[in-house]
Amino acid sequence: MNAGILGVGHYAPEKVLTNQDLEKMVDTSDEWIRSRTGIEERRIAADGEDTSHMAVNAARSALEDANMDAEELDMILVATVTPDQPFPSVATMLQEQLGARKVAAMDLSAACAGFMYGVITAKQFIESGGYKNVLVVGVEKLSKITNWEDRNTCVLFGDGAGAAVIGPVSDDRGIMSFELGSDGSGGPHLYQDETLFMNGREVFKFAVRQMPESSVNVVKKIGLKEEDVDYLIPHQANIRIMEAARERLGISEDKMATSVKRYGNTSSASIPMALSEEVKAGKIKDNDLVVLVGFGGGLTWGAVALRWGK
Repeated sequence: MNAGILGVGHYAPEKVLTNQDLEKMVDTSDEWIRSRTGIEERRIAADGEDTSHMAVNAARSALEDANMDAEELDMILVATVTPDQPFPSVATMLQEQLGARKVAAMDLSAACAGFMYGVITAKQFIESGGYKNVLVVGVEKLSKITNWEDRNTCVLFGDGAGAAVIGPVSDDRGIMSFELGSDGSGGPHLYQDETLFMNGREVFKFAVRQMPESSVNVVKKIGLKEEDVDYLIPHQANIRIMEAARERLGISEDKMATSVKRYGNTSSASIPMALSEEVKAGKIKDNDLVVLVGFGGGLTWGAVALRWGK
């Protein structure tokens, strides 16, 4: 059987932190942030609102979109680098709060590429016949590991959650190809000690090469060409990196999700949040060829080509 996306959902905290707010906190400017990142504002979780709380909201939205009850789930995967605590996992908290059966549940850590790793892990369980319906959530509370005095990083990140229910779809739909990879030599360029550290120049160089390359690779694996892509959902890290992928595929600006301006970089949550928004806005239609692509700390990356629909 083919594995595909049955439903999507997302959640963003209410508190908005604008570029103008950041101007009062660190030596930066709205113009500087916009021109270099495309970010205008980001969401910040409320006091007492942790990763699991955001995950539950996104998951419920995805289940509703899939017209599915939590008891129908066979597995829960949560991609995050900011769990409520080292253990128990956010996935097990999610199982309990959703009222799901006592199914398999675990967290995955691949930074901003985490959701891609989660989707492909779900695909393997479904297509092997082990499980039928798998909930994959990308969720981050990056505000709790951000150094708000570091103007190089604090302007970039936000909080949020996105989710997808993965399950069996018809033969001509679903995940058609994928690519996952890592390069541990780049680990020192993006990591967490107590707070986030990023060598922006090196990460940018890696991302503008890897995102376009992976996007093209997954399309070629299914014997199609760049011009066959109907929609691109890139990791929402930086508009210049995203544009590099879009231009390499040769698709128009209106065929690429750009939620980065409203949410900033939400790490593993960014791709499912952007996908959910585009689906709910009616921009992704049945039979569209959609490419999801992301990169993150590790360094890690992942991409998927899928035919939309059930």
